[in-house]
Amino acid sequence: LSDWSSDVCSSDLAPPPPPPPAPLNFRNPVAVRIALVVALSATVLFFLPYVNWLAAGYFAVFFYRRRTGCQLNMESGLRMGWMTGVIMYGIFATICIAFVVAMRMFGGIAALPAEVKSSVDPKVLESLKMLLNSGPQVVEQLVLTFFFVTCLSMVGGALGAKFAGSQKSGV
Repeated sequence: LSDWSSDVCSSDLAPPPPPPPAPLNFRNPVAVRIALVVALSATVLFFLPYVNWLAAGYFAVFFYRRRTGCQLNMESGLRMGWMTGVIMYGIFATICIAFVVAMRMFGGIAALPAEVKSSVDPKVLESLKMLLNSGPQVVEQLVLTFFFVTCLSMVGGALGAKFAGSQKSGV
């Protein structure tokens, strides 16, 4: 009996290969969690519109690689950046739509106090009027914003796949 158990449990057996990484899509819980956290963080930095979208894709790949240990190729980096961009756009669109609905419910620009109207740039007030009164232009702007956010996040993801945490051996 001891001979049989030593044969089966010998150290000559190679450990099984690690399972292949889960595909990068919205069914991958690790990728979705990382994309959501990075998208929320980038949304807080809304005052840097183009930089934060690029950085979001880059850091989504960086954190995914760090969390899973998987080296991502360019296609996977693009996909991770796209996922992050879609989530960021969803957050942005929700905030914009809630703002427009709230402004319309409370009477629009006419309901703003005189102190606010006098302290705000007239161009901003004109933009707000356009935003509140023209539905098709708002939809057009939301569609363009979707393309900007997702494309720049994808570029950031591709850059992240190429450069973030690359393992270089040697000196």
